[in-house]
Amino acid sequence: MPAPECTDILPPPPAFTTMEALRTACTTLPAPDSAARQVIAARDATLTKPPGSLGRLEALVAWLGAWQGRPDPMLDRVRVVIFAGNHGVVAQGVSPWPASVTAQMIGNFAAGGAAINQIARSAGATLRVVPLAGLAPTADFTQAPALDDDAFLDAVSAGHAAVEADMDLLCLGEMGIGNTTAAAAMAAGLFGGSGHDWAGRGTGLDAAGVAHKARVIDAALARHADVRHDPLAVARCLGGRELAAILGAVLAARHRRIPVLLDGFVCTAAAAPLACLNPSGLAHTTLAHRSAEAGHAALARALNLSPLLELDLRLGEATGAALAVPLLRAAVACHAGMATFAQAGVSERT
Repeated sequence: MPAPECTDILPPPPAFTTMEALRTACTTLPAPDSAARQVIAARDATLTKPPGSLGRLEALVAWLGAWQGRPDPMLDRVRVVIFAGNHGVVAQGVSPWPASVTAQMIGNFAAGGAAINQIARSAGATLRVVPLAGLAPTADFTQAPALDDDAFLDAVSAGHAAVEADMDLLCLGEMGIGNTTAAAAMAAGLFGGSGHDWAGRGTGLDAAGVAHKARVIDAALARHADVRHDPLAVARCLGGRELAAILGAVLAARHRRIPVLLDGFVCTAAAAPLACLNPSGLAHTTLAHRSAEAGHAALARALNLSPLLELDLRLGEATGAALAVPLLRAAVACHAGMATFAQAGVSERT
């Protein structure tokens, strides 16, 4: 497989120039293809197995086909996209790693040395890495909004621009030292609770570090309490560039009818504003895994997302999303390749 693309989009064509244009795109969303879903269900009923015996594999095929608009879903063009950004809140000591690691890991991705390089290759997926705004850090959101309107819209637009229309499946991930703090702050801002309820170990904090991280989140929540009624304002004030880009990519995939596999805590938090703005906003997504990061299980429940895998991962960088791709390939292979009762000469149940 060729080396992954590593592209800093500077800047993308602006998909969104105002917050209201973005809000309209988030609330006016296409529905899945019900005709494709019906054809898939009809074939599934003829296959040589008891009804429902392949469990969620059957539901996954129907989900893929309904969003691809095909009665015969395909996984020929699977793309993993990682967005990378830096966070000013790192100055508060919320991570044991320096912000410089973000750029160093991007180099590792480009050289093929990261976990996601190996997993994407084994899953038959291409990999793209998108550093945002030259990795300029956001503002420290305990002191000011993480991003102003223009910077937030630029990051959302970058994510939107990274989604090609011909993808069969999009797997999303992130890289950014400090971004579990942003994700926890966003989760609290969107669904309530305190820093204690959402803060986790991230990249290796001890108990004292987690307690400090929770206090930092509480300070951010107090500073931005006046925006908690607005999911987009929460994302702008408490998130980061890579989280905003994930939101833009999830939104673009919905409008282009591309199914999406979400990765762990940060990725799920980044997509959550879309569900808060539209109850069906994440219907085109599937949660690939439940990470070991504190708060992810609660966030998945709040969004009514049921993970496919539980492997105690907390790495990020789309590893969990890419690991779920072979599961989807198996589901599609069963649906396409199994014999029907008539073909196999097997008696159907009476």
